[in-house]
Amino acid sequence: MVRMSAEERRESVIRAAMSEFARGGYHGTSTDDIAKRVGVSQPYLFRLFPGKKAIFLAVAERCLQDTRRVFEEASEGLHGEEALQAMAEAYTRLIVEQPEKLRMQMQVYVTVAAAEAAGDHEFGEMVRRGWLDLWDAVHLPLGGDVDETTSFMAYGMLINALAGMGFPPDHRIWGGLRITAGVARDGEGA
Repeated sequence: MVRMSAEERRESVIRAAMSEFARGGYHGTSTDDIAKRVGVSQPYLFRLFPGKKAIFLAVAERCLQDTRRVFEEASEGLHGEEALQAMAEAYTRLIVEQPEKLRMQMQVYVTVAAAEAAGDHEFGEMVRRGWLDLWDAVHLPLGGDVDETTSFMAYGMLINALAGMGFPPDHRIWGGLRITAGVARDGEGA
């Protein structure tokens, strides 16, 4: 059997923790759950990460980075409407093919709000930095247009909420969510 390096094991912890946190949230997931999923002991887990908070931060950062990378790859060489459509389609594929990414995003926002209310701003600072990176990844291909970027991100968050609530793709609620540059139009676009 081939032994994994610490970095490979750390990566396996991030993947496993994403699934666990996406399902149970920060407060509903124990480090024992994560250790069991990875197949390591808790003491070994704590050699890789100093604690649960560090694991969650690493997973949240990875989730935001993965989403940013989806936008960047989809829009490479494109601008305006073409970039918008490519990013929208790529993000839709991401949340359909890897639903834990959507659930993790939702857990991140809840955790940030709870942590900030309790006076812990570390979660929020990291997530806000990651969100700014997402914003920039969308903003540049859309020609630096603040309104276009805001519209794209707002529709994305609405889509996250509707998908998170489990509305099926053919439900009437989706009817008005066809994204085109600057405007949502019934029956058109994405």
